[in-house]
Amino acid sequence: MKEWAANDARERTLGAQKEWADGAGKLSEPVLELERLTVDAVRGQARQPLVRDLSLAIRPGEMLALVGESGSGKSVTAGAVLGLLPSSLRIGEGRIRFRGEEISAWPDKRKRRLRGKEIALVFQDYQGSFTPFMKVGKQLVEAVRSHVRITYGEAKELALHWLNEVDLPAERVFGSYPFQLSGGQRQRAALAAAMLLQPKLLIADEPTTALDVLTGERVLDLMTKLRRQTGCAILFISHDLRLVLKRADTVAVMQGGRIVECGRADTIRRQAAHPYTRLLLESRPLLLRDPGTGRAAETG
Repeated sequence: MKEWAANDARERTLGAQKEWADGAGKLSEPVLELERLTVDAVRGQARQPLVRDLSLAIRPGEMLALVGESGSGKSVTAGAVLGLLPSSLRIGEGRIRFRGEEISAWPDKRKRRLRGKEIALVFQDYQGSFTPFMKVGKQLVEAVRSHVRITYGEAKELALHWLNEVDLPAERVFGSYPFQLSGGQRQRAALAAAMLLQPKLLIADEPTTALDVLTGERVLDLMTKLRRQTGCAILFISHDLRLVLKRADTVAVMQGGRIVECGRADTIRRQAAHPYTRLLLESRPLLLRDPGTGRAAETG
């Protein structure tokens, strides 16, 4: 019965994503594919699965949101993609393909070259995005030149361009220390840093959790703008279903390490199928039931 349920969830996941691709007219090959991925916590000979039999695909320009409560496995999934799992966690089974190439068995050195250049990350903790006592501009320039052989002047020009793209006063921020910027400015600077080399995939792990609502909305607006400009795919990780339903093309709901429901955001908003998804919808105070239809409806 469990195997049938897992296969059914996997088929619905891939079917929903094909529906998104067909509807958007984007039939290009996926940027990222996870096929029956399992990640285990290992202690001695004992193994405890944290992510189980997870399959999904993200295409260029698509935002796919992984949403679920703390401990559901969404950040562990991101860590597996990035090659940043702690030593106590290991990929047990499954495949991770980036642009058609299996990467899960790559050596660390090769994964490091991939991170920052073709796969970028925006952290939840904007305070940890920059070294505190080094100017933002110097950090951006060093990040670029660690991946691409260009001059300091060319790297600076690129950094200023992306600081402008995220609506920051570029010259001032370039010459500032991180502690001289507000939280929202630091997170936008982190987004600029992530986009410096126009990655094919951006992983945003709870990027607005530490920000106030208005600042968080501004950061998300910028992410939407940048993916439309560049065609970058986004894996958006959040505990907030209401938030991702407003932003994502496709939503995958995780519970207990598995995807229990996946579909287009507008479909899940109107008619969530899984009890856990409905519970997440009902847990939001600004999502109330329409007395006429019995479905969840936004009030704000």
